[in-house]
Amino acid sequence: MRIGLYPGTFDPITLGHIDIIRRASALVDRLVIGVAINRDKGPMFSLEERVEMIEAECAKLATQTGIEIVVHPFENLLINCAKDVGAGLIVRGLRAVADFEYEFQMVGMNRALDDSVETVFLMADANHQAIASKLVKEIARLDGDVSKFVTPAVHMALTDKLS
Repeated sequence: MRIGLYPGTFDPITLGHIDIIRRASALVDRLVIGVAINRDKGPMFSLEERVEMIEAECAKLATQTGIEIVVHPFENLLINCAKDVGAGLIVRGLRAVADFEYEFQMVGMNRALDDSVETVFLMADANHQAIASKLVKEIARLDGDVSKFVTPAVHMALTDKLS
């Protein structure tokens, strides 16, 4: 069974994340969405809220793709999370050159720790390249319309969180 791990903070999950999840589903038999706890980032949504949003969005995708998609919170090294879930493949989304430089360093470090786990990069769809959770939260905080960047359910969660 080919198991892939798509890690991130997902604070909140965006249409860009969902696009990468949909496309990664074509590469594996089981896709694990690794939700990084990462207390240093100071997420807007609690771990439980992020997991709940991701599970709701991924349930639809799992039905559409026929692929098992599971959500797995983690606080350890990414490479150790991959081992924990049996993933032989880490999926990362790229939006711009700046993403590549950071991800290139991460791949080198992960391969030094365990060269049996491969990393695959998926370029963000042109319609989603500008979407970043950080920017979505900032737009929402300033009463901007984020409906083009997130699903209606996530839009509602943002609205509720900020009211």
